[in-house]
Formats: sequence, structure tokens, C-alpha cells
Amino acid sequence: MTLPSPRGELSAAVYSALSGHRGPLPTADRADPHGDDLALALHLLYELHYRGFPGVRAELEWDLDLLRLRAGMERRLLDALRSEVEGGTDVTGELDELSVEVVPGAGVSHFLRDHGQWSQVQEFFIHRSIYHLKEGDPHAWVIPRLSGQAKAALVAVEYDEFGAGRADQAHSRLFADLLDAAGLSSGYLHYLDVVPAPAIATVNLMSMFGLHRALRGALVGHFAAAEITTAPSARRTVSALRRLSAPQACVRFYTEHIEADAVHEQVMRHDVVGGLLSDEPDLAADLVFGVQATELLEGRLADWLLGSWQGGRSSLRESLAAA
Repeated sequence: MTLPSPRGELSAAVYSALSGHRGPLPTADRADPHGDDLALALHLLYELHYRGFPGVRAELEWDLDLLRLRAGMERRLLDALRSEVEGGTDVTGELDELSVEVVPGAGVSHFLRDHGQWSQVQEFFIHRSIYHLKEGDPHAWVIPRLSGQAKAALVAVEYDEFGAGRADQAHSRLFADLLDAAGLSSGYLHYLDVVPAPAIATVNLMSMFGLHRALRGALVGHFAAAEITTAPSARRTVSALRRLSAPQACVRFYTEHIEADAVHEQVMRHDVVGGLLSDEPDLAADLVFGVQATELLEGRLADWLLGSWQGGRSSLRESLAAA
């Protein structure tokens, strides 16, 4: 895992600072909130709170200048997200809508099931590796910010995500096994250089929600949305993998999510979300925002993938796709 190549002024400044060659730090006032530059710069700074990078000083995690730059980028992203979603306080209605299967569907898992080629499945794995090799880590930050039933139930879901005490069954380990079986690298963040902003942004959203106590409701909304929508998508992905005679380790990751997330959905809806609203009813709008922002960014990633594949192009960054 090495520092990826910068994609603009913000990520170049962060790259230099992490490399020990700090210059003047820019502001994010005019940055594209959904662009490659801001997405990568944010991801690099968030990674300091996860595993960091080889050769990068651990003390930079709390560097005041970098935190100030990060805060500016977060404000830029949050302002954009809040302006692009509908908002509201109807948490039940929002979660119910996620449970409705659109027929006929036109999402990424539908495409892979019906038309996907093995190379496109591999690309999908590459995009998702930025998240799935972390899996439950971003959500774990919210645990000390909850109490009562919401806290106990969320920990129960996380316990499953981390393999229920068995390292070889942790979902991040299962995805690493999937990558190995698919002939790809299972190295942590190995593919960060080749994935575009929409893939990075979905992970940044979790990190941002998790790192801010003020956004704990949004993080729970995100987690609930992920658990509710995963099982149907995983089912279709399993069909795609079986049609393509994919290795069993690839199928295993998704069958595990069909089984686990069917249970997790109910726990998240009734015990985590319900418990949080019972304790803190004023967080309803934040919960809804978390759901809607998740769907917005997942939709942007889906549009990128489908637009690329239906246009006969790789969905990886053009300059590096061949490599």
C-alpha cells in the first residue's frame, strides 16, 4: 500500500504533506465536491485514522493544518449532499422504500446477472475493494456514541461483520479471499489509484459520518440502508457469478451476505434505528439524510459503471485501466 498519485491541487497538497514535503495548503472553497481531487484528498486524510501509509508519520493523524483542510473539504461535500437530497423526517417511509424491489430492475447487479462479462465482474470487485477490505470498520466509530438498545443491537451486527470471533470469517477476509480467487490483488487499498471518484466517495461518506459525533444519526441511517439493500443485490450477484462459473470463494462472499443481511436488516430497523429514535427522536432528520445520501452516492457509482460498460469502456480510470 503506497500513496496514490494526486489528481489535482488538493490531493497534491495532501500527498506532499504526507510525504514530508509540506507546502502551502489550499482551500476547498471552489473544489468540485464530487470530483476526483477532493475525493482522493479526503480519502488520504481519512486513512490516517485507519491503517495509515508506510513511511507516513502517525502523528499526522491529528495535525491541525491537515484537520483544517479536511474540515473545509467536508463542509464542501456536506453542503453539496444536503442540497441534492430531499430530506425529511419520515424514517419508516424512507426504509420502507428501500425494501421495495423495482421490476424490472436496471441496476449494476441486474446488469451483471443478465449481461455481465467476467472482466466487468472483476472491475466491480476492484471498485468495491476500497470498501469491503474495511467492511465494518467505519461503522464501529458510532458504537461509543450510542447507548441502550441501539448500541447493543449495532454491536451484535458488527460482531457478525467481524466474523463472530473468527478471523477467517470476517467479511473483509472473505472479500480478500474473493479477490485472490478472482485473480486480483487482495492488498489493502491496492486499487485506490485506478478507481474513480464515485467509488471513493461511497467510502468517504462512511468515514465522514463515523468520525463526527454530530453525524451519528446519519451513520446509523447509512448502515441501515446498506443492510436493507445488500441481500437482494447479493442474490443477483450470485446468479451472475454462477452463470460465469466463478470460483467458489467469489460466490461465498455474496451468499454470506444474503444470509447475514436478511437478519441484520430486521435488527437495524427495529433495534438500532428504533432504539436510537426512542433515545434521541430529534435525530430523525439525520437518519433520513444518511439514507438519502447513501442512495445518492451509490446511484452515482452505478451510473458510472453502467455508463462505462454499456458504452464499451472500462469503468476504471482510463489512464491506468490497461495496467
